[in-house]
Amino acid sequence: MTKRILSLDILRGITVAGMILVNNGYGESFSTLCHSKWNGLTPCDLVFPFFLFIMGVSTYLSLSKSMFKPSGAVVMKIIRRTLALFLIGLFINWFELATKGDIMCFDHLRIWAVLQRIAICYCIVSVIALTVNHKWIIPMVLVLLAAYAVILLTGNGYAEDASNIIARVDNCLFGADHLYHKSPVDPEGLLSTLPAVAHVLIGFYVGKKIHKADTVGYKAFNVLLIAAVLIVAGYLLSFGFPPNKRIWSPSYVLLTCGMAAALLGILMYCIDMRKSKRWYTFFQVFGVNPLFLYVTSEILSVALKRIGVSEAVFGAVNSCVSHPQTASLIYAIYFVLLNYLIGYLLFKRKMYIKL
Repeated sequence: MTKRILSLDILRGITVAGMILVNNGYGESFSTLCHSKWNGLTPCDLVFPFFLFIMGVSTYLSLSKSMFKPSGAVVMKIIRRTLALFLIGLFINWFELATKGDIMCFDHLRIWAVLQRIAICYCIVSVIALTVNHKWIIPMVLVLLAAYAVILLTGNGYAEDASNIIARVDNCLFGADHLYHKSPVDPEGLLSTLPAVAHVLIGFYVGKKIHKADTVGYKAFNVLLIAAVLIVAGYLLSFGFPPNKRIWSPSYVLLTCGMAAALLGILMYCIDMRKSKRWYTFFQVFGVNPLFLYVTSEILSVALKRIGVSEAVFGAVNSCVSHPQTASLIYAIYFVLLNYLIGYLLFKRKMYIKL
């Protein structure tokens, strides 16, 4: 039985709270709380890749309990979870349109989004974990990133327009009506799932190093060493392939995985090794029910806007704080706290809802 790693829960909680924060500003947000328009990195660009990295770590720790044997029960669990996540993601996309009166929106319902990418990456990495010798994990990461780099180079992959191969593939396979419309490239489209799978595989490899180390000190050291290698490699690669969340560029994979690993290593040292005081309970609430609270936040956000609560709360905040970006941040913090209350009720009752 794999002992639960508290620092991993805290990192997961920080990430989910961050996802809710950056997704729920009202009106004009600070630039640091917005995604980069194209090349570059902002703090907002870190939250989703951090979650994929954590999912990779968790996938190793979870499947290690069954010794990576593809039993019927394990395979069915993977299938059920994949379908559940993908369908919930579709439901969220539908719910947003349905609340606007567009209930029969299936001819223009967006197929992709955050949960759909999580579902596909989880499924692929889980199958790899059960069927491939783990010594090939890093070679697979390198092949995936190298192949994707070639695709970007030959397919105009850094073009911020419809000529981009990522946009062309998605438009050809799914049609423009079923894609993201706020940029020429769907940030969770099909082709960019390749580097996202590599992303999760890196987390999986880190999970292996954590699991195999005998002491917390060695676990933290291994994670920090991997972090240093990834950050240096990502920085060097960024000269030819700038970090870009929209296309999930190879340097973006390495840099964000490195940052996530660095923060995990620091948290392991502070929480698991040094047993620091319980400053982290707030994030633990989000960390033990991460996907449930993320889904709740998405549905609640749509519902509150539809019934006018969001507008009323922001209006009250804006009447006291005239600076629009500050008012937006205060609203986002309020929304995080609202979801924290939901999570806290579950946490106190030791209710862990797995999606």
